[in-house]
Amino acid sequence: MADSVEVIEAKEKMNDKDFYFEIVKTMPTLIEWANDEIRDDKEIILNAVQVDGGALEFASDRLKDDKEVLIKAVAQSGWTCCYASERLKADKDVLLTATKNDGQVLYFASKELRDDKDVVMQAVANKPIILKYASFRLRDDKDIAITAVKKGKNKVIEYISPRLRTDEDIKAILAE
Repeated sequence: MADSVEVIEAKEKMNDKDFYFEIVKTMPTLIEWANDEIRDDKEIILNAVQVDGGALEFASDRLKDDKEVLIKAVAQSGWTCCYASERLKADKDVLLTATKNDGQVLYFASKELRDDKDVVMQAVANKPIILKYASFRLRDDKDIAITAVKKGKNKVIEYISPRLRTDEDIKAILAE
């Protein structure tokens, strides 16, 4: 009998906004168990992603397309950019915020942002090997190549353009 009462109480909490408003401040991924209405509540989701950006996975599609929510999530955990709507994967502000934490997110960036020097430079400065996802134009940019080679040495040389592989400055960095 006690077990069924506990189950009923647990099910009631799954629909209780006040419960989720507080619980996500310490256990943000519990939002996974909330109903659709709660997973679409911007205030609750903002509380959750400020603690653990990974809680974004359980937000509604509408909130995965909300720039304020995305900025909070990727500022906490850059990799959560993977949950962003396609529109926000093409938003420079979102990607710049995400690449501060995790250069790997260039992988999720739109084609246009893979060709944006600011985004690529920040991503490469954070994770040099991610150069392989930059546009060919930027893989031939000497500033980006130098940043990548200084941090990644021989691990990134295959991703810079053939022209820059023979550049004297690049060769000098590799020789250090």
